[in-house]
Amino acid sequence: MAKIRKLCYGILYFTRQYISVFMLKKENHNYYSFAFYNLENLFDTRNDPKTLDDDFTEHSERNWNDKRFRRKLKKMGSVISQIGFDEINHPPVLIGLAEVENRFVLEELVDSKYLRHKHYGIAHIDSPDERGIDTALLYRKDHIDIRNITAHTVHVVNEEGIRDYTRDILEVEAMLEDSIVHILVNHWPSRRKGVEETAFRRMAASQKAVEVVDQIKAVNPHARIVIMGDFNDDPESASIKNLVSSQFYNPMELLLTKDEGSVTYRGDWYLFDQILLSHNFMQQHGNNFRFQKADIYNPKNLQEFKGRRKGNPFRTFLGRRYAGGFSDHFPVYAIFSIR
Repeated sequence: MAKIRKLCYGILYFTRQYISVFMLKKENHNYYSFAFYNLENLFDTRNDPKTLDDDFTEHSERNWNDKRFRRKLKKMGSVISQIGFDEINHPPVLIGLAEVENRFVLEELVDSKYLRHKHYGIAHIDSPDERGIDTALLYRKDHIDIRNITAHTVHVVNEEGIRDYTRDILEVEAMLEDSIVHILVNHWPSRRKGVEETAFRRMAASQKAVEVVDQIKAVNPHARIVIMGDFNDDPESASIKNLVSSQFYNPMELLLTKDEGSVTYRGDWYLFDQILLSHNFMQQHGNNFRFQKADIYNPKNLQEFKGRRKGNPFRTFLGRRYAGGFSDHFPVYAIFSIR
């Protein structure tokens, strides 16, 4: 019975997705997309003595040189410029990013071939991550007014009780048309040492996100909040359910299947990349700022085209071997309408 119910919900959900696309062409509303993309190690080529970035330097085993860096920028820019474009005819008005080394790589990204005329601004604060990777938010300056940028430290410890330095949660308060939106960009601790063994770290990050949400709602109980990121957990994971139970809706719950997700590992699909919404985006009556649809952006050119990895994200590196692709993650996005 539960399987039948889930199937029915799935049919209704995807029907709504296609209806939403059709309605985008009919209604007299403004439409905007919010996106998230893990860029798979967007590093510059210089060695930073304060971080563990040695793998991404010119004389490393990976031979991360300026030519490869520039090629990566061009590829990332081309993807960002196309996310949601088929539905609304313009690129994301906001896009959260993970695995960017510093502000320099972000400045080079927004000035790359496919983005330099899109007028993207940068919201970024250096985080204490040991590898030097950060989260960031790009926003189109002709649509978005940034009110405030805050970094929230996530305190986690390793198995020995020693602090494990990880990415901050980046909070950006932005105004789109006449509406203020709070965006929380996340990149939670990895599963590298085992799913169960590291689950407590992601729950700590989840709890920190809940604290930030509570702070926002203490000032404005009706605040519109979007939580996006690479959570290193699926929609059914306890850390994500912890957010959903805290007054959030996850429009991506039904997007993960055995054949589709945002990232793969040993032949299995996962949906680590998600966008969660406060419930006021879902209200139908008297609501001028509504959620319309969410999806994974995974066109054929972002996929491996042959071999046992066919259909997987076409990544920049396979282990230490340069593959010359895009990223080991597919981006995800949500579309909203403003009356």
